[in-house]
Amino acid sequence: MKKALALAVAGMMVFGLTACGGDTKKEAEPTAAPEETTAAETQEAEDTESTDEAADTADGERTTLTVGFDAEFPPYGYMDEDGEYVGFDLDLAAEVCKRQGWELVKQPINWDTKDMELSSGSIDCIWNGFTMNGREDEYTWSVPYVDNSQVFVVAEDSGISAKADLAGKTVGVQADSSALAALEDEESQENLDLAASFAALNQFADYNTAFMELEAGSIDALAMDIGVANYQISQREGYTILTGDNDQEYLATEQYAIGFLKGNDELKDLVESTLMQMVDDGTFMEIAEKYADYGLTDAVCLGK
Repeated sequence: MKKALALAVAGMMVFGLTACGGDTKKEAEPTAAPEETTAAETQEAEDTESTDEAADTADGERTTLTVGFDAEFPPYGYMDEDGEYVGFDLDLAAEVCKRQGWELVKQPINWDTKDMELSSGSIDCIWNGFTMNGREDEYTWSVPYVDNSQVFVVAEDSGISAKADLAGKTVGVQADSSALAALEDEESQENLDLAASFAALNQFADYNTAFMELEAGSIDALAMDIGVANYQISQREGYTILTGDNDQEYLATEQYAIGFLKGNDELKDLVESTLMQMVDDGTFMEIAEKYADYGLTDAVCLGK
């Protein structure tokens, strides 16, 4: 009995050793070769991707154009009801990219960090109602394409009809904007005196927020670009632009152009030449006419 039991146990041990040995053999069957090949393929793909990215701007083989813009600056660049970024400047950029065979990358930016975005390479240009006056030496500029003015917007029943009436009032403006620059222009004593007459000059991150403050009565007037003013007024009732008898009530006049990193003449020339092709064949004005309700057909200084 004991012998039979011992034989049985021994048999089970032999079977168990055989089975474990079989499992070990099966686990060892896959070789390292496929893993090495996969790693090599992965590395090759990464190298190819890196090379493609480097070639994006090398030897003129650009494939994308990243445009920096203020997403709350209609009608030049803004988000529509469908959540899409649209606007006059973005439409122009899209047509330029179409003709160049580039992909347009629309990059919303904070306006007061635009220089950092451009110098870091996060964007290729600033194309969004960008005033060139007073900044001529800070960027490489395209030809100007819009004649713009800085104006004051007030409620129709505010009792304010001229710039002189703003004395003692609270005025709003966008941070790092052309309107703010005009009010702080040391070469314009008239504007400095005007700003000094305000009870306060409040800065806002964007004009949508500023208009909410105007509607709430937290500010008495808003200094801004006339194109944006026309758009904002078209979206609500009871507001007007200070014009007086003529344009003398405007804060300043200026021109819009596309701003590139200082010294990037190659990209500027490509974009500008394509833009001028659009002017010559009428496409530029066709795009402007989409925004005629906001005064752009009158404001553009190309294609007329």
